[in-house]
Amino acid sequence: MPSPRASVRRRPPVGAAVDIGAYSVHLVVAEVHGHRLVPLLDESVALGLGSVVDERGELGFEAGTRLLGTLEGYAATARAQRAGTIVFVATDPLRRAADAAAVIATVEARTGVAIEVLRHEEEALLALLGVQAGRPLRHETALVDVGGGSSEVLISKPGADPVAVGLPLGAARMTREHVRSDPPRRDEVEALLAEARAALLAAPDADPQDLVAVGGTADNLLRIGPPLARRVLTVRRIEAVLDRLVAAPAEAISLEFNVKVSRARVLAAGAAILLAVAERYGRDQVRVSTDGLREGLVLATVHAGSRWRDDLAWLARGWSL
Repeated sequence: MPSPRASVRRRPPVGAAVDIGAYSVHLVVAEVHGHRLVPLLDESVALGLGSVVDERGELGFEAGTRLLGTLEGYAATARAQRAGTIVFVATDPLRRAADAAAVIATVEARTGVAIEVLRHEEEALLALLGVQAGRPLRHETALVDVGGGSSEVLISKPGADPVAVGLPLGAARMTREHVRSDPPRRDEVEALLAEARAALLAAPDADPQDLVAVGGTADNLLRIGPPLARRVLTVRRIEAVLDRLVAAPAEAISLEFNVKVSRARVLAAGAAILLAVAERYGRDQVRVSTDGLREGLVLATVHAGSRWRDDLAWLARGWSL
């Protein structure tokens, strides 16, 4: 007869990841079962930190206070979900904010969790880790992470270290620079496409078999138009989305397709980025992943602990259990 101790099943580890982006701050908490994540919690709040930094050069008191309150709440929520690892990462806004160091110090003092400001290549590697769930690639893949303030493009081949670059293509930032009308005019969409195509000349050359997009903008683009059987955007579909976005104001798009008005306003820029990426790599379709940076963070921190940034390159290449 087995002893009581032997009959007790070991509980799977739980990890929590918070992504502080240009548009939103997003929390994911999940159990980790090897390569598989079982989500426990997924929530976000739109703080628009990227636009604040664009206007002020810093977060300042008001935006910094909103961010602190959000992170205090997320840290408490993660601990209530018995997360053994909690990580806060920041992307575009804290890479650029003049008061980033002061904000980071205050957050760590109040929550006990440090904010890790990611480099562009780290952001892309985490997204790949999330998409693949730590499984090795089977064929050459191009990944684009469309953010509010910047985007990352990563090329990865089986058995090789991925190559990633950060590009100044952010859906929110491009909208502020080029779009003055609601809905956007055709000439404004052409300006978005021109900027995206020019910036993508700096992306690595590749001939990928798979083109995958991550991020909230890409995810919301799936909602515009008739329902899709698969999470795939063809070039024709992206062009149809742009046609729809120039035909109706953001509020109408929001009501019809159940997206936030603030998201609807930046979707034309997001569509322009994805269309330019598809053209750059000669692919007719873009697969939109449900998983990305935050899921990659949970896997990285649970599997590698405090060394996750040092081990990120090999983690992104995948491993066998």
